[in-house]
Amino acid sequence: MTPTPRPRLAVRSPADLIAAVPYLLGFHPADSLVVVALRGRRVVFAARGDLPEPGSDPGPAARHLAQVIARQGSEAATVIGYGPATRVTGAVDAVGEALDDAGLLVLDALRVTDGRWWSYLCTEPECCPPDGTPYDPGASEVSAAAVFAGQVALPDRAALTAQVAALDGPVRVAMRRATVRARRRLAELTEEAAETALAGGRSVRSAGVAAVRDAFRRHRRGERLGDDQVAWLTVLLTQLPVRDHAWERTDGRDADISLWTDVLRRAEPELIAAPGSLLAFAAWRAGHGALAAVALERVLATRPDYSLALLLDDMLRRGMPPSELDGWPAVGFPGVVRRRIPRRRI
Repeated sequence: MTPTPRPRLAVRSPADLIAAVPYLLGFHPADSLVVVALRGRRVVFAARGDLPEPGSDPGPAARHLAQVIARQGSEAATVIGYGPATRVTGAVDAVGEALDDAGLLVLDALRVTDGRWWSYLCTEPECCPPDGTPYDPGASEVSAAAVFAGQVALPDRAALTAQVAALDGPVRVAMRRATVRARRRLAELTEEAAETALAGGRSVRSAGVAAVRDAFRRHRRGERLGDDQVAWLTVLLTQLPVRDHAWERTDGRDADISLWTDVLRRAEPELIAAPGSLLAFAAWRAGHGALAAVALERVLATRPDYSLALLLDDMLRRGMPPSELDGWPAVGFPGVVRRRIPRRRI
């Protein structure tokens, strides 16, 4: 299964492209370098990085961005720096040179500051005045089309991070109690399996398959999982065969992203690694790289050694395009052998 494609946005000018960038990223960038990659006349990828610190060498970050863009099968790109000229100019120049070295055509190099944009490549005052060109993203047809299509651009990256943060208050208290019950239930199931000599934890795996299927089924019907259901699922996801079963059934559907976001935000801190990684995978498959990145940041802050999170983080940093997994899970993840649960046990 493949994710639902995003609606196309008609970009005919630098102002249109600047208006589109927040919807490509999912948030309004600030103090950032953004590279928008094209194949033919179609935008195929957008990558963002922080502006280099003052006095630092922009070269390494520029070369990394260029490598990521080149990996998308791109033919051309536009570079946009968000911030004051003192910080943007050198960084944009470095990225442009790195893109040239990678064999990509640089269509334009822009700076966006305080509601105005400048082009580093245009010297005609009629279209690119020295004082910059004012723009209003709220009045852009591109913004209107994106909003009409249901796309969202959050105020900043912090707002995106907040979307994967733990829920607090009564929810946290209820989930803590539910998780205690889930751990007790798992212990009883494990003891029962040992007493009846069920080899390889078959009963635990069967319970995990049932919990994963029930979660997907309920969520796709528009039902929100109860506290005990979320707690039981997060406890079972600590078992790698169960997690891999959930991974094989996760793609870039909106329902998958919504499910794993909800589970991640409600899970106890020590149990977020699996749902956070599954959310990152679903978001990446849907083309929401920024959401995938913030989910992985939360996981790796708690579990820096979690292998699936490390694998996905490396994949994002290298700019692996989601199209490489079209046909998931039949195509398999490069270099990964997943623990399959035999069909007869489901």
